Amino acid sequence: MPTANPVFHGGWTMKKFQATVINDIWPEVLFFSSIATMVTLVSLKTSHSLAIDSQLMTVLGTVLGLVISFRTSSAYERYQEGRKMWTSITVASRNLAQMIWIHVPNERIAKDKQQAQSNLASVIEKKSMINVVQAFSVAVKHFLRGENGVYYQDLYPLICFLPRYAGDGASATEMLPLWQGSEDGEHPMEHGHSLESASTLPSQPPRLSPPRLPGSTFDPEKALPMVQTHRPLKPARNPPPASIFDYLPFLLIFKWMWKKLTHAKNSVLEGERRDALGRKIKPQLGDSNVPMEITIFLSNYAAFLMRSALLQPPIANGILNGVASLQDTLNNLERIGSTPLPFAYQAHLRMSLWIYLLLLPFQIFENFGYLTIPGTAFASFLLLGFLEIGQEIENPFNYDGNDLDLDGFCLAIERELQEVTAHPAPDPSSFLFTAWNQPFAPADRRTAEELVRGHTEYGIAENDSKGMDHLRRTMLKSWRDVETETREMKY
Repeated sequence: MPTANPVFHGGWTMKKFQATVINDIWPEVLFFSSIATMVTLVSLKTSHSLAIDSQLMTVLGTVLGLVISFRTSSAYERYQEGRKMWTSITVASRNLAQMIWIHVPNERIAKDKQQAQSNLASVIEKKSMINVVQAFSVAVKHFLRGENGVYYQDLYPLICFLPRYAGDGASATEMLPLWQGSEDGEHPMEHGHSLESASTLPSQPPRLSPPRLPGSTFDPEKALPMVQTHRPLKPARNPPPASIFDYLPFLLIFKWMWKKLTHAKNSVLEGERRDALGRKIKPQLGDSNVPMEITIFLSNYAAFLMRSALLQPPIANGILNGVASLQDTLNNLERIGSTPLPFAYQAHLRMSLWIYLLLLPFQIFENFGYLTIPGTAFASFLLLGFLEIGQEIENPFNYDGNDLDLDGFCLAIERELQEVTAHPAPDPSSFLFTAWNQPFAPADRRTAEELVRGHTEYGIAENDSKGMDHLRRTMLKSWRDVETETREMKY
């Protein structure tokens, strides 16, 4: 069935209005409509006609239409590629978790390079590394949004147990890059503290993540470990607050002029959603590459498993390929987020469109009369809207209404990994040979329990050739029954 109409589904809210490009383009639409009004009134109310030949409009309109279409299509390709990359992260995380949870053994005895370890310790080890796998997607989310460091409510609890120093000495010079890149100078780490003394640190502060919906109590960070920390944790989601400049972006030019006149030290752009021209600011990628550091720990764990001879070669290759897939996906996402379309291309396209819309009312007045005003407004809305859409979805990793739901992707990965670790990995004989299983249906509807318990025509199949003949006939009959019952007759 078709999807719901996004314009009318769910009612209109300010958040949905912000997801459109109306609040971005309406000042320009109003400006060009004013030019059209001026041309119309001067031409009709005075003896001077401002109409010019319209041949140029046909040529420029066709060229601009093609270029704007290419601009929007290329931006949408980046949007789709970003979504595919997040699908790759989901698949790789799921596969890594399954291989670690199921194929890494719990029973470990001391032999060769393998040290003895209890079942409980092995389960703790595997679950902790699956938490690190989960942390990768969360770290990628913050990295793409330009949020540096590891001290976030949805990231720090998953990796706080990772080593902080290269050696036994707990000093600033030996701090590992994962933690060194997260220092901000405002909350320095007390290097005398070790992981064993973490209980002496202050408790985690109250959660500060803004709700997804007004009045909502949805707080997924409650499902994470409650750990100790030496500094306040930043919110899992930190979208820039909406202001009047999001709805009246042209006012930013007056704010910028005021800052210049008062010689303010800080730029108007600092901490803002938009620049002085009203364009949305796209945050830069994070300086500290936390996702890469996490993959290093995962690779180190894979090396430990192979040194200890705890994995079969195919599974070891699968884990290494999973880590490599995460690293490759991170590189592709970084490429999308850090490589905008060239400035010269964007600036020339926008200036060409402005010139075209500026000359449009002069060219169509002779044929449209008073309709020049709504015609110019509609053309401005159409062309500027498509151009703005291309700019909006070019980098789909932020908090805008049209961006990818990175928080939702991370929560989906968290749920799937928890589902993997909830699997008890039982012995197949405990559920295969029961009264619930009818393996040979529809030809033979006897249960597996009846088949293995009694004397049947199948006998002991692996030793009795006649029994195998009966099995083949049963399988063939099942195929015929399925072919007959599952193919609908077309009249």
